[in-house]
Amino acid sequence: MKIVNTAQMRAAEAECVPRGVSMATLMENAGRAVAEEVRRIVKDHASANVLVLVGPGNNGGDGLVCARYLFGWGTQVAVWISAKRPDDSNLEMVKERSINIISAAEDAGMAQFDAALAGATILIDALFGTGKIRPLEGIITEALLKVSRARKERPSLRIIALDLPSGLDADTGAADEFCLYADHTVTLAFPKTGLFNLPGAERAGRISVVDIGIPDDAVVPATAEFLNPALAVEMLPPRPVVANKGTFGRVMVVAGSINYPGAAYLACSGAVRVGAGLVTLATPRSIQPILAAKLSEVTYLPLGETGAGTVSAPAAKEIISRLGNYQSLLIGCGLGQNRSTSLLVKSLLEGRNQSPATVIDADGLNALTGFPHWRHDFGQEAVLTPHPGEMARLSGMTVAEIQKNRIDITRALASEWRKVIVLKGAYTVIAAPSGRCRVSPFANPGLASAGTGDVLAGVISGLIAQGLGLFEAACLGVYLHGMAADMIRNELGDAGMTASDLLLALPKTIKDLKGN
Repeated sequence: MKIVNTAQMRAAEAECVPRGVSMATLMENAGRAVAEEVRRIVKDHASANVLVLVGPGNNGGDGLVCARYLFGWGTQVAVWISAKRPDDSNLEMVKERSINIISAAEDAGMAQFDAALAGATILIDALFGTGKIRPLEGIITEALLKVSRARKERPSLRIIALDLPSGLDADTGAADEFCLYADHTVTLAFPKTGLFNLPGAERAGRISVVDIGIPDDAVVPATAEFLNPALAVEMLPPRPVVANKGTFGRVMVVAGSINYPGAAYLACSGAVRVGAGLVTLATPRSIQPILAAKLSEVTYLPLGETGAGTVSAPAAKEIISRLGNYQSLLIGCGLGQNRSTSLLVKSLLEGRNQSPATVIDADGLNALTGFPHWRHDFGQEAVLTPHPGEMARLSGMTVAEIQKNRIDITRALASEWRKVIVLKGAYTVIAAPSGRCRVSPFANPGLASAGTGDVLAGVISGLIAQGLGLFEAACLGVYLHGMAADMIRNELGDAGMTASDLLLALPKTIKDLKGN
């Protein structure tokens, strides 16, 4: 599923006309699809009270169609018309059904609006879509301010944006000061780039994409793709019944220190839980007995250590001597940060040939920042898994610069560094040196806790060991990790989720994807 900008979306819509799909048909399809998605989101839609804010353009037309379908399915609906819509057949069909229509032009004190808002349980923002680039003003800002205040007073009021929250720039993610914070954005045909950059991602809430009848091939090559279950299923590695542990690959994990033994546990467990055949943990000798008490399935390579309880730099030779038997190498989770650790990472990356494929996370990335020429000295393929702060240190950019343009910056750096990059965070971005780029559909605050990144690094390493290419393993790993987190959120909520909760959810996630 392609991610598009405004120009690409308009070109795709225009391409539909010569193919026999009119703009009126697209609008009908869009309104019906959004109504169906609202019905899916709001389980008890028959008892819901929906207020639809209708703008002057096509987004407003989509909102009118949506209102008509919801009303036809038994939902109580009111429509607020922000500006005149002359000769609008969709408005006429709404009037024919005796749906409550509030005209801003005839509601000078906004008393009718206030009454409708007070009774609403669901608000659908259909004021402006991809075509709105001017600042919001006038009666629109008054209405949105009232909605924002109502939401503070009644947190149960759910806000659903049609295509985009009004005032959000579809290309950049910049947001007007009056732009609502939606619980859910139902975007039409293709996700828009601005939904994944800050502050847009904060305003969009959860994102779902609905089909409105635009063929996928009507879009010119897009900026990126949106990960979805079909793509994830295609990438799942096979599990033949005649397999042995060698069939599913071996992972070497260089991780852990006296202060961070848990990171090593989580990374190794992540690799095990996605099906890697064998995982070996290379870790300081003093903490190996602690981890062995918790990690029964893992084999160990106890290593010499520094006085600070981290792996010592000379241990690199011993690690490298064992790597011929492994398909993937993970470096960095909980290694700690000191000069010896940095030299260890440098030796591991420069002192061997291409095999096995490498994932660099956490303190492995921090070590790279200590070597100004790492991009040139470390020429082999690898997966880098930075959070925005680590990406800023590696690139010399600020976190704010990265977050405002996550997709384009990740693509550019992946090409420049010749590495697969996984930029973590809400709507994680995965980019390959070739320019391919995919975006995760998951934004889960439950993942904002210590150790979840260690699990992800282990998951990606475990998938590489099973034969996936680096980009495919990174994409599938991100998807499984996000889907597992959503599974936990649905059961426990988004507060108090721990990294170790993900471990048991990962096999269930794979099982659900396979449909067995």
